[in-house]
Amino acid sequence: MNTLNRPLGLLGGTFDPVHNAHLRLAIESIESLSLASLRWIPSGRPGHRGTPGASTDARLEMLRIATSGEARFKIDDADARGTEPTYTINTLARLRRELGATLPLVLVVGADHLLGLHTWREWKRLFDHAHIAIAQRPGHEIARDALHPEVGAEYDRRLASPAALGAAPAGALTVFRMTSLDISASAIREALASGRSARYLLPDPVLDYIEKKRLYQ
Repeated sequence: MNTLNRPLGLLGGTFDPVHNAHLRLAIESIESLSLASLRWIPSGRPGHRGTPGASTDARLEMLRIATSGEARFKIDDADARGTEPTYTINTLARLRRELGATLPLVLVVGADHLLGLHTWREWKRLFDHAHIAIAQRPGHEIARDALHPEVGAEYDRRLASPAALGAAPAGALTVFRMTSLDISASAIREALASGRSARYLLPDPVLDYIEKKRLYQ
């Protein structure tokens, strides 16, 4: 597949802070889904969760530090700089206006997000703008009968192989496996707040930045 026709991956989150599991998810998404590149989309004021612990500028800087060595990573700071609450449907609609109607877009999410997909704002319209790729860790596979009935119906109707993502701009759902890394930003924040080490959970330069700026203390 020509690079110009390969899908663009989208990875959203607060990244508060960005850590090694985020980075492995990003690079394995590129490899497993044959993405041309991946765009990191940090949120500003998440619509479904509380205010991030670090400032927008600090989270963006940590993301720049963490992703600087990979040319296929790009950072989209439009949501982070915005003043309105961030919802995925609004982000995808914005990207469609910016990138046009024909480029295949792939929203990358964890398997746990699929369980709660029915609670997302206008969740069925997500497929109008992008494909959705579900990352499964070993031992955390999707149980079809655990899905909300409406989500399960969409899962059955839209499930496709990763190879099919380049054939259309949006509308499919696919599943891929990723390395199991049980790392969470909340656990990192708790460790730092209690004076414990977070070394090897996130890139050393990011941890050095956190310590220099005294974040999450």
